Parts: sequence; structure tokens; C-alpha cells
Amino acid sequence: MNLLFMGPPGSGKGTQSKLLCDRYSIVHLSTGDMFREAITNKTEVGMRAKSYMDKGELVPDQVVIDLIRAKVTSLSGKGFILDGFPRTVPQAIALEDLLSGLGLKLDGVFFFDVQKEILVNRLSARRTCRKCNQVVSADDVSKAKCAVNSDGCDFYQRDDDKPEVIAKRIQVYQDQTSPMIEYYKSNPNFLKIDGTQPADQVFQVILNKIS
Repeated sequence: MNLLFMGPPGSGKGTQSKLLCDRYSIVHLSTGDMFREAITNKTEVGMRAKSYMDKGELVPDQVVIDLIRAKVTSLSGKGFILDGFPRTVPQAIALEDLLSGLGLKLDGVFFFDVQKEILVNRLSARRTCRKCNQVVSADDVSKAKCAVNSDGCDFYQRDDDKPEVIAKRIQVYQDQTSPMIEYYKSNPNFLKIDGTQPADQVFQVILNKIS
């Protein structure tokens, strides 16, 4: 099962990806996580991506496509959820070519729809653990348990979750990514989801569509 999750930053794609991966033993391919790992390891592609991500801009197509190709190929046929890619129509076309060349296809496309005001509030409140990459609301920091360190999480606010960058990220999404909604509407397994619902309700909607 190969799925694509679409939606603006903070729409809940990451939360739902984790729930589905736990249930179906598929792999969550988040370009954001992959680039942050590359940045932490100070790889060439990580350093190239960082200058764009810190400003809330999109990483150039070819850099992202090369990263996705390597990841999908390494899965050896295991199912995946794409989260954060593609972000533009040219990337969507490149993805179709990439998957076709590997004998694969998308089995479902889910679009998470959330209003701008809610997105800003969600993103501003997000905190990320430096150790396990867990993401929680600022209100839940004291309750979080680290998956890799018994001393607990070390939370911080990502540069791209700061107010001045959030506005840029949402604008970039609206200008460059939202046209993909029209592109994918012809897919028979396209589904628009109200991302303002509680996470458990959104999850049930996804499960109903899959089944």
C-alpha cells in the first residue's frame, strides 16, 4: 500500500502517518525528517537544503527527487506514505515517472484541509525533541517521554516553526503546492479530509477509505 498525504504545514499529516504506519507496518517517508537528518549529519544535500528550509522555502526539485528515489528503492517493495513530497505539479509528474519506472503506483491520495488561522496556532505551539524527533504541543512538553533517552526529551522550537517563517511557509504552500489538489482530483482514490477534526476522527475517515 503506497499512499500520498497532501496538505499545508501543520495539517496533521505527520500524526496520521504515524498512526497508519503502526497499524499496517508501512514506512513513513517525510522529506522534512529526511532533510533534517541530513542536516544533522552535515551531508552535502543537507547543507544545500538547510538554506532553503530555514527561510520556509521549497528545496529545489532535483534534490528532493534524488532523495526520494534512493529511499523508495531501499524499501524493497515495502509500502510507504509520502509526506511532504511532491509539493509542486512538476514534482508530482516526476514522482509518477519515478514510481512507474519502479513498477509502483499510488494507491491513495489524501488531502488534509485546514484553515490558515488554525495552522498558524498549531505550528507556533509545536516543539520537537532533539533526541527522538518527537513533536508535541508546548502544553504537552512536561508529559512527554523520550523514545531513546531515559533522561527525557530535549525540546526546542524549530526555526521553520517560528512565527515569521510560518507565514512564509503557508504562502509558499498556497502559491506552489495547492495547484496539486486539482492535479490529483482525477485520481479515483483521492479524498479531501477536514483536518480540523480530532485526530482519532480523521484516522477513522482514512481507515474507512482504505477498507
